[in-house]
Amino acid sequence: MELPLKEPIFEIITKVVEEQGVRAFVIGGYVRDLLLGRPSKDIDIVVLGKGIELAESVAKALGCEDNIVVFKNFGTAMIEYDDIQLEFVGARKESYNRYSRKPIVEAGTLEEDQRRRDFTINALAISLNSNDRGHLLDPFKGIADLNNKVLKTPLDAKQTFSDDPLRMLRAIRFATQLDFIIEEKTLKAIYENADRMTIVSQERITEELNKIILAKTPSVGFKLLKNSGLLRFVFPELETMKGIEIVDNIGHKDNFYHTIQVLDNIAQHTDNLWLRWAALLHDIGKPRTKRYVENVGWTFYNHDFVGAKMIPGIFKKMRLPLNDKMRYVQKLVRLHMRPMALVDESVSDSAVRRLLFDAGDVVEDLMLLAEADITSKNKEKVQRYLNNFGLVREKLKIIEEKDKIRQFQPPISGEVIMKTLGIGPSKIVGKIKNAIKDAILDGAIKNDYDEAYQLMLKLAKEYGVPVKKD
Repeated sequence: MELPLKEPIFEIITKVVEEQGVRAFVIGGYVRDLLLGRPSKDIDIVVLGKGIELAESVAKALGCEDNIVVFKNFGTAMIEYDDIQLEFVGARKESYNRYSRKPIVEAGTLEEDQRRRDFTINALAISLNSNDRGHLLDPFKGIADLNNKVLKTPLDAKQTFSDDPLRMLRAIRFATQLDFIIEEKTLKAIYENADRMTIVSQERITEELNKIILAKTPSVGFKLLKNSGLLRFVFPELETMKGIEIVDNIGHKDNFYHTIQVLDNIAQHTDNLWLRWAALLHDIGKPRTKRYVENVGWTFYNHDFVGAKMIPGIFKKMRLPLNDKMRYVQKLVRLHMRPMALVDESVSDSAVRRLLFDAGDVVEDLMLLAEADITSKNKEKVQRYLNNFGLVREKLKIIEEKDKIRQFQPPISGEVIMKTLGIGPSKIVGKIKNAIKDAILDGAIKNDYDEAYQLMLKLAKEYGVPVKKD
C-alpha cells in the first residue's frame, strides 16, 4: 500500500534523509491516525542509524535549531516546528528484566523496532526515502486490525505487558478513544498481568487516566479497567464504589456505575478536564459513609463533605496539581448536593443567596454537575428533574441580578470593626463579621454600609463591647 505524505515538512525530511544516505520511516500513532482520518500533530520518525544526527540536520534544514531537545541517554531528539512535534530515534530492539520497567536497548532493524511496539495498529511504518516514499510496511497485519477495530499486540501479549505494564492502560485508553475492542487473548493477558502496574510511575498512569476521562464516552474505559482487574491498582478509591449490598431485601444503586454514567452525562456538555474529574469524584465519599438504618434503608449522610476532604489526598497520590484545580474540584464535590435542595418552588431567597455565595464563580459548573447527576432510567423522571433544575437556574439568575451575591464583599471590614470598637484582632471581630454576612444573605438587612454599621453597633452591645468614642 502507498500512502501520500503531502505535508511540506516530509519533503524536507526526505531531502535530508537522502543527503545522509540513511533509511528513515514515519511510524506509530501518526500513521495510525492518517489511516483513520484523524488529525495528528505528533510525528515519530525511526531511522536505521543515529536518530539524533538526523534530527539535528532536519532542524537545521527547517531553520529551527533552537527548537531541538536532545536526550542523549535515550538516543532520541525532539523538534517543535510550528504546531508539529517531531521525534527522532534510531531503530532498536529491547529486552527487559522481570523486575524493571527499563529495557536493555540495542540497535536493531526496522522490523525489530516494529516488533517492540505496543499494538499492531501502532507498528505501521511509512518509508521516507525518495525511491519508495509513501510505501507502507505492515509486518503484523495492523491494517487488518484497524479495519476490524481490534487491539492486539505484535508479539505474545503476556510478554508485551510484562515488559512495559503501562501498555495495558494504553490498550484501555485506545479502546476508549477509538471505539475499538481489545482482542480476547490480549484482554486476558491484561487481567493476568494487572499487578505489574505497581512498578509504573504514577505520572504515567495519571496521564493515561486523564486521556480516558477526556474521551467521548469515558465510561467505556472505566468499565474495561474494572473488568480487566486494573482498577484496584490504578484507582482503588473507585474500586471500592462498585457492587450492591442488600439488607432486609433492600439494596442501593451501584455507585460505580452511577458515577461513570454521571461522567458520560457531563462529557456531553464539556471538555473541561477538572469538571469531568469532579463528576468522577462527586460520590467518592459514599463507601465511607454507607450505613443501613432500620426503617430507613441505606444512607450516605455527609458523603459530600467526606468526599471533599478526600480530594487533596487523591490529588496528591495521583500527582495531580495541588492548586486552584484541586480546590475547584473539591468545591464542586462539597456542593454537588446543594442544587437539589433548591428544586422546591417554595425555597427561600436566602437559600439561593447562600448557594450563590458559597459557589461563587463555579455556580454554572455546579449546575451542570447537578444535572449530570440524574441517572434514572425513567425518562419522565429525568425530564422532571431537568425541568426543576431549569427553575433553579431562573431563581439563581433573578437573585444574582438583584443582589449581586457573586460579587459579595462585606460592607463592614474587620479593620472598621476593630477601629470602631477599639479592639484588636479577636473572636469577637470574626463573630460580628459573620453575623453581618449572615444577615445580608438571609435578607434581614440590605448589602449596605449604613445598615451593616448599625447592626455592628447592636452586636457590640450584645457582646458587651463598648463602642469607642471619637
